[in-house]
Amino acid sequence: MHRITPGHPHALHHTAATRRIEREAAAGLPPHTLMQRAGLAVARLAQALAPHARTVWIACGAGNNGGDGLEAAMHLRLAGRRVVVTWLGTSETAPPDARQSWERALAAGVEWADAAPTDLTGADLCIDALLGIGITTPAANAAPRAPNERLLACLRQLQASPAPVLSVDLPSGLGADTGQFGPGLAPDALLHHTPSPRHTLSLLTLKPGLFTAAGRDAAGSVWLDDLGVAPGHEPPNAWLTGPPLPAPRAHASHKGSHGDVAVVGGEGLALRGMGMAGATLLAASAALHQGAGRVLVALLDAGHMEVDLQQPELMLRRFGALELGQLTVVCGCGGGEAVGSVLREVITRAARLVLDADALNLIARDAALHALVVARGQHGQPTVLTPHPLEAARLLGLTTAEVQADRLDAAQQLAAQFNCVAVLKGSGTVVSAADRVPAINPTGNGRLATAGTGDVLAGMVGARLAAGAGALRAASEAVYAHGLAADLWPAGQALTASALARRIAP
Repeated sequence: MHRITPGHPHALHHTAATRRIEREAAAGLPPHTLMQRAGLAVARLAQALAPHARTVWIACGAGNNGGDGLEAAMHLRLAGRRVVVTWLGTSETAPPDARQSWERALAAGVEWADAAPTDLTGADLCIDALLGIGITTPAANAAPRAPNERLLACLRQLQASPAPVLSVDLPSGLGADTGQFGPGLAPDALLHHTPSPRHTLSLLTLKPGLFTAAGRDAAGSVWLDDLGVAPGHEPPNAWLTGPPLPAPRAHASHKGSHGDVAVVGGEGLALRGMGMAGATLLAASAALHQGAGRVLVALLDAGHMEVDLQQPELMLRRFGALELGQLTVVCGCGGGEAVGSVLREVITRAARLVLDADALNLIARDAALHALVVARGQHGQPTVLTPHPLEAARLLGLTTAEVQADRLDAAQQLAAQFNCVAVLKGSGTVVSAADRVPAINPTGNGRLATAGTGDVLAGMVGARLAAGAGALRAASEAVYAHGLAADLWPAGQALTASALARRIAP
């Protein structure tokens, strides 16, 4: 068993793959072995997380996830804890392994409660063993089934518990593949307002839903116990990315060794209170502080700005003076409609390209621009798209809710449609390339939910592209470093995009 941290990459497996691994393992082991191992693992982690706990409430569902909870209840009772169990199953209908664990818990002397306790102030730890991966997405045009009232009552108590909560395999109701809650199972309040620590022990495999969409808030700290079972021939469905590889600079290098980035976007008049030049300058600042050899800035107006006094290293240029065929171009940050006048030329001529914000919105509306981006990919020209969910929805012709319902699939659709690398921003940013397994980024937090941080990310991707990294590596490493900077941000200090751009190490 080990805790999942951003220090190493990890394979992620969907529900179907996990079930195949489970079936294959169970076929080669004595009956009840996997449940015994799972229950012991839950009990051990529970005692490690709450070593002084005297009373533990365990909510157990009617299936095998509930069986894992019943097995854990037996171990915790034998360890001297007062264990109160609300079991939604019956001895007549329980799966064989769960029934055996119920018998063991009964013999150990656990206490039984028919309903969820109305007051959890006396519990030192709660264990959620209600559903695990046992929720399914309703078929198209099928009305979702209303949750069982007893299950819903237990779930609401767990979600509002003032005591720490340990979830077995997944927080109940959370989709293992998507990180979204099933119909009627989502918390009433925002997850980050939960009153106590959350922990999740993922069994056999790590599931993608733990790390994206609502998953990160719901799961809290994530642990993995593979129960002594290797995934065998089951390939991962996604990856949780690890830190970037070291990239030391040769002593005998010069600014030309590290590439030139051109940022094309907002109007220079913004410095006098108009337009969106700030976004462009944020992206340029990020590229500069990520180590680009030179950063050129093309503001899309007549151009009365000759120097950025705050960052004189940035080189302001007229768009027409840019040698696009030799540059890594970051286009769209704060460009508004003005970027439309240059976007066709940027897409067709830029050696390497990062498309963000207003450029993406224009591509979503213009079939000819869409086709030009597709052609870049077909010709092997490195291209990275960095949409947030609404921009991704526009590009795919979907609603934002549909994008968020399956973020991995949406990112894969973008990558396949445009023959590019797609960075779908959000909680658990997804990075995908055509014909590659998608990756979920493990770093970052809610401090990034402030204006301009997306522009900073676009500039970071551009700097890494300019330095010679491939599009997928440049995007993955930039996203990781961007989130890590937020994770390491000093407590009590507001995160702003301009400070973020200056603080991120290359």
